[in-house]
Amino acid sequence: MRYIIVGAGAVGGAIGGRLAEAGHDVVLVARGAQYEALRTGGLRLTTPDGSRTHSLPVVDRPDALDLTADDVLVLAVKTQDSTAALDAWSVRPVAGGGTAGERLPLICAQNGVESERLALRRFRHVYGMCVWLPATFVEPGEVSAAGTPLTGILHLGRYPTGTDETARLIAADLEKSKLLAPVVPDVMRWKYGKLLSNLANAIEAVTGLLTGDDAVALFKRALAEGRAVLAAAGVEAVGQEEQTKARGDRIRFEPFDGSPRGAGSSWQSLSRGTGTIEADYLNGEIVLLGREHGVPTPVNDVLQRTANAFARERREPGSMSVAELTALIDAAS
Repeated sequence: MRYIIVGAGAVGGAIGGRLAEAGHDVVLVARGAQYEALRTGGLRLTTPDGSRTHSLPVVDRPDALDLTADDVLVLAVKTQDSTAALDAWSVRPVAGGGTAGERLPLICAQNGVESERLALRRFRHVYGMCVWLPATFVEPGEVSAAGTPLTGILHLGRYPTGTDETARLIAADLEKSKLLAPVVPDVMRWKYGKLLSNLANAIEAVTGLLTGDDAVALFKRALAEGRAVLAAAGVEAVGQEEQTKARGDRIRFEPFDGSPRGAGSSWQSLSRGTGTIEADYLNGEIVLLGREHGVPTPVNDVLQRTANAFARERREPGSMSVAELTALIDAAS
């Protein structure tokens, strides 16, 4: 199989780089400065076992690549960019007849739970992937991933439920690439569990790493809302104990220079000044479900709006104090 990584940023670059190291065919899809850097200098992937530069095929648009029946599309863009990517790739012709939407498997390797629904409108064969892979977009052309001895754990399954031979074949390729990939029949249960953890992303993005008691207390308030909303919606999510057991000692964080662990994906969006952030599909998912099921969500509502304002106004990540953010939330509660 050939893996087409749509969105060769931190997560996409780490998955694509590890697959390439294991001898699998990989094509990277990127835009702007990232595309130019990958095209001219290759993908530099730094992990605890060293740095390697991979000279891989890279394209900046779907019509620059001829698709075959052996291709697997891995969607690794932020959810706010999913619709445009899905629209563009689903209609591309595949050698032998039909379109990508009709014939090719598409994996949603993203935070949140919305992209799978968006994909299923356009693709017949959709797979969810719960991504636990600490990675950082360092600069155009360079990605670091500090997990060891495995780079990440990627629970994989068909959407909305089930498993099949395609999932097992993909998982086998990933597991040859220092990526644990359990195939599960309830992948969205894992993704909802990750969603609850990701409610901290907005707090981290606007106030900095969650190291103090006040920041942790704020996250616990957001988490309590999330759990209440999922219960009201009848949605089951994997709990922290099951997540910890699944990871075990298979992966640990090993910084390259002795520094603390870096910030997550939402912080990285702000630091790169992209103008967008994934809060609508993390905290915003809880707000949406809360409105649908009559559960108040003032904490997540303020977190969503504040993170969006930071992105829109291109404010520095971590430039609001926890006390200021807590005051905004208290005023809305």
